[in-house]
Amino acid sequence: MRRMPLLALIVVAGLQLPLAAAAAKRPIVLEDLSRLREVSDPQRSPEGAWVAYTVRSIDVEKDKRDTDIWMARWDGSEEIRVTSSPENESDPRFSPDGRYLAFLSSRGDEEEKKKGAQVWLLNRAGGEAVKLTDIKGGVSDLAWSPDSARLALVVDEYDAAENPEEMEGWKRKTAPPIVLDRFHFKEDIEGYLKGLYAHIGVFDLASKSLTMLTSGAVDDSDPSWSPDGRTIAFLSRRGHAEPDRTQNEDLFSIEARSGAVPVQLTRTREAESGPPEWSPDGTRIAILVNDEDRFYAYYLAKLATVPAGGGVPTILTAALDRAVANPSWTADGQALVFSVEDDRAVWIGRVSALGGAVDSLTTGRRVVSVPSLGTDGAIAVLASAPGEPAEVAALENGKLRPLSHQNDKLRDELQFATVADFASKSKDGTLVHGLLTRPAGAADGQRLPTVLYIHGGPNGQDEYSFNFERELFAAGGYAVLEVNYRGSAGRGAAFQKAIYADWGNKEVQDLLGAVDEAVRMGVADPERLGIGGWSYGGILTNYTIATDTRFKSAVSGSSSSLQMSMYGVDQYIVQYENEMGVPWKSKELWTKVSYPFFRAEEIKTPTLFLCGEKDFNVPVVGVEQMYQALRSLRLDTQLVVYPDQFHSLTVPSYQRDRLQRYLAWWGKYLQPGSSTPPAELPK
Repeated sequence: MRRMPLLALIVVAGLQLPLAAAAAKRPIVLEDLSRLREVSDPQRSPEGAWVAYTVRSIDVEKDKRDTDIWMARWDGSEEIRVTSSPENESDPRFSPDGRYLAFLSSRGDEEEKKKGAQVWLLNRAGGEAVKLTDIKGGVSDLAWSPDSARLALVVDEYDAAENPEEMEGWKRKTAPPIVLDRFHFKEDIEGYLKGLYAHIGVFDLASKSLTMLTSGAVDDSDPSWSPDGRTIAFLSRRGHAEPDRTQNEDLFSIEARSGAVPVQLTRTREAESGPPEWSPDGTRIAILVNDEDRFYAYYLAKLATVPAGGGVPTILTAALDRAVANPSWTADGQALVFSVEDDRAVWIGRVSALGGAVDSLTTGRRVVSVPSLGTDGAIAVLASAPGEPAEVAALENGKLRPLSHQNDKLRDELQFATVADFASKSKDGTLVHGLLTRPAGAADGQRLPTVLYIHGGPNGQDEYSFNFERELFAAGGYAVLEVNYRGSAGRGAAFQKAIYADWGNKEVQDLLGAVDEAVRMGVADPERLGIGGWSYGGILTNYTIATDTRFKSAVSGSSSSLQMSMYGVDQYIVQYENEMGVPWKSKELWTKVSYPFFRAEEIKTPTLFLCGEKDFNVPVVGVEQMYQALRSLRLDTQLVVYPDQFHSLTVPSYQRDRLQRYLAWWGKYLQPGSSTPPAELPK
């Protein structure tokens, strides 16, 4: 139980509020979205006295999100804001000697911002942050050397086409044509990939000089220094003849000096991911091992170690059959600590550096992740649960102690929905797990309008964490059913891979079986069923309404149905060719997984389609095609396109608008007269 700060106790005592008033709670409302603060990336300081982290908030007036850096004392006595600029700051990293806090930001005028994010340095003795780098192309990652004298940087190549006045023959405002020759030529947010790559460099703080270590037509990422400061480990696909045709990154190392040559440390069929973590004695590197290209969409990361000189990875968590993330060595090098994704929960695990049984350091219906270790053995984590927005906490002897309190005031005002475990069986006998949320105060046995809300991925999970959308829908009077269908994470590799090259089959069985169970339980009103989701959740919405007509209202966000038309249009070319084959050779398979489009006249559910205009993940053509089909069939439908938005909406007013439209569209059919439509609905 959180201990109320002394100041808060004084304020409450001074006001002498009546007990009933002090305890009053209210349901969550859409306006609370702008008050919610997103906490992430906890980092313990070397001496262990502080934890740095980022806090993302919403500026309603400017209609933008702003991320700042905060710090909290390890003893919980103080929480301070470190940055307060109108620009975003990210990646706070303490220097090993504890003197500095480095971070990334795109501060400055428009000309400065064109260069990309730069490294800024804050002297912990006091004063304002100073700009450390001025690199065209910008910096996307950083890592301190052990002696705190250098930084390993991931430097993005500069795109002169974004500044035509700098290009010979294009000294005017008109942008030159985009010329592409890569196999994988587009990526969400990045846009068209024009032969520009990210490479590893070393920045010397004393001389303020940058020495580039890697180059070539391939991306390098995740730099990590060896304990002696001589070598940097990193990840790259540079070991492949055609790097664009694979997702298989391998582990490399390179001496931190000009003219050094990268050394390939792994040559596995599976992809490695990171960042790499050196053992304290420098003899081994911890890394995550995923899977081969054909299972790209169904990775289950395993923890492994690789000899510093290279070799075959030794898998430490082979028997776990759960995905792990964010590994760190203990100070003595005898064990590693990491997070484990496990059946709606995420917990902190620990395993011997030699492998063996994995010990659970946290338990319960919650999500605990991103461990940051100190030399004292204590761990800073990010912790969340239903009704508890994510905050930084100290993990000591299996117990969590709150360190940040960014959302305490909002949380204490709200009456949260009831989130319960849910299980169902599909028609083929598969046991499926999920969550069933009911409005606060809903009576037992009361049948409710119910929304089947489908997560994306598919390699993700609905979990025991705070979820604003879930709470908002429940506050609107809905039961919310979230189902970890086959293809989801948290239930092992076989469960994830069950839908390989068979999209829209087993997942739909699982979703419909869950709805049947919710009806049988007496919770879901079979006459008032809605459905919706974003990304793969939207894709599954289309599959499901093309299979079953029981749903009275659907919301399909950033989705596709004519899957063969996505070939060469979205960013998943490597997955498609490895999992499905090329359409001209696998026409029957591509046609099979495109069935929602070809069965459009069997769809009877009024459907709202939404997408970001510049989405390269699931491009807007996917929803345009289905909107046009249902409009042709004279079914009630609507298309909403958010200008200049990518796969994830980032403009706060658009995020709000989307949620308001969800509620209005569902309410139109499931609760007539109960929902207020958004302002200025398109005609």
